[in-house]
Amino acid sequence: MERVFFVIGALSAFIGVAAGAFGAHGLKGQISTEMLSVYEVGARYQMYHAFALFIVAWALTKWPSPLVTTGGWLFVIGTILFSGSLYLMSVTGVRWLGAITPLGGLAFLAGWVCLAWGAWKA
Repeated sequence: MERVFFVIGALSAFIGVAAGAFGAHGLKGQISTEMLSVYEVGARYQMYHAFALFIVAWALTKWPSPLVTTGGWLFVIGTILFSGSLYLMSVTGVRWLGAITPLGGLAFLAGWVCLAWGAWKA
């Protein structure tokens, strides 16, 4: 499982860098400044949680726990819901996608709690 989270983290970081570059170079002047800022928040949180997946991979080698594993999957789900909804909302202008974003944020928060709890209980 450690390898799975490490690989997902690396791929997520790759996508985060690509998304950030696309936002900075491909979207500048194509979407409003407000929507570009929204897009950049998605890329930033994707990168934060790509690194969180590396932490999960490491934590599983030190404190193997179903809680730590759950935390990793919550980071993956959070990235899809949070960053994905912000990316889509900013490039399509479909505002209702913003209603999905807090679900991703909750997944991120739950992931951090699971990671901490799993390490504490180990």
